[in-house]
Amino acid sequence: MNIKSSFDRLKTGLNLGSVSDAGKMPSLKMQPAFYDFAHFPEYKDFTTMEWYYDKQKYSKNQFLPHVGASDATVHLNGRTLINYSSYNYLSLANDPRVKEAAKRAIDDFGTSTGSGRSITGEVDLHQQFERELCDALGSDDAVVSVGGYSTNAFTIGYLCRSQDLILYDELVHNSALAGCKMTAARRLSFPHNDYEALDKLLTLHRDKYERVIILIEGVYSMDGDIADVPRVIEIKNRHKAFLMVDEAHSMGVIGPNGLGVTDYFGISGREIDILFGSMSKSFGTCGGYVAGPKPLIAILKNYAPGVLLYGAAPTPANTAAGLETLRIMRSQPELARRVQANAAYFITKAKEAGLNTYHSKDSGVVPVMTRDSELALWLSIQLFDAGICSYPMLYPIVPRDRSRLRFFMNTNHTQEQIDYTIACLAKNMAIAPKSKGVM
Repeated sequence: MNIKSSFDRLKTGLNLGSVSDAGKMPSLKMQPAFYDFAHFPEYKDFTTMEWYYDKQKYSKNQFLPHVGASDATVHLNGRTLINYSSYNYLSLANDPRVKEAAKRAIDDFGTSTGSGRSITGEVDLHQQFERELCDALGSDDAVVSVGGYSTNAFTIGYLCRSQDLILYDELVHNSALAGCKMTAARRLSFPHNDYEALDKLLTLHRDKYERVIILIEGVYSMDGDIADVPRVIEIKNRHKAFLMVDEAHSMGVIGPNGLGVTDYFGISGREIDILFGSMSKSFGTCGGYVAGPKPLIAILKNYAPGVLLYGAAPTPANTAAGLETLRIMRSQPELARRVQANAAYFITKAKEAGLNTYHSKDSGVVPVMTRDSELALWLSIQLFDAGICSYPMLYPIVPRDRSRLRFFMNTNHTQEQIDYTIACLAKNMAIAPKSKGVM
């Protein structure tokens, strides 16, 4: 391997400058915001939120430790609440089979493999998970890594260079945007699920770049809608581009067997160049994976920082838990079907009550839209006091005019819990105070 070229490749991918660049920078007048965290704008935003809670005498419902598992219910500060804020969709994080697999892995390998996978950190659990994942998805090969967010970001960050182009749906996850920012590639967004716009961008720009990667999600984590993956496959094939699908909220939930976009659309994983998934959702543990063609996986395993290179191996316990949940997903598709049924019931009842669930369909993510951030925050607190856990999605996470409460559906939610939740939402929407314009 040419060590210098590998370092130069890494430096380019991460946008590292040189020492000489510093001399070209103009002088700035020194301000507290340059050296005092208390003057950072983010901290001022935080203190404004704290002031708002205190002034309104609202219950503090954030950063509260829970006791026991986070499931369809959660135990916070001595109270049991109906829980819509856990993406443990299939309730497998507390499944005895999964816990036993994790304990067994600790007994066999300890709490850590002690190094990266390419050195002495490889255990057979990593390979078993990758093989069985490929079998479930119809992909050629896969790599499991230590974190979901980091796997998404570093895969994009490594594959794209200055001579490349990234086209991404405007609603892709922050981890994908972080990956885009690591690169020197040109980045262009297209309106959400607007495939004609995507096609036009490719027609206009494809011949000016070497690699072109399209980024979409299987299920969009804020809206709960599903990308038209077959249509994007047709577009990317016609323009000879790569397609990367983020399956964080689709794998384990959508499709007749709950196995994500390949199952939902009845396609092979081989039709998608890069399938990324996070193991912190349906898998009930931590980690991330990429599935795709063998050359891609070989490249990521051996050269991509943050996927395997320069990082520790996934822990034996997390990997064993992920492997066991994958086996349960495949043997018990009724778990995913119950999530789908609960989400459909929630949407039906919400619409009957005059609530806006936006674009959610066939997934486990259901938003309830509000007129602004203050109403979303106020509603979340009223629900919390009524024994319901659902958190507001506010700017900059979502646009200012699309604030919402987000409800993650669980395989163990009951219709009685959903009916109570809808009744509380409708009641509080009817009596909500006018916004004061402080957020």
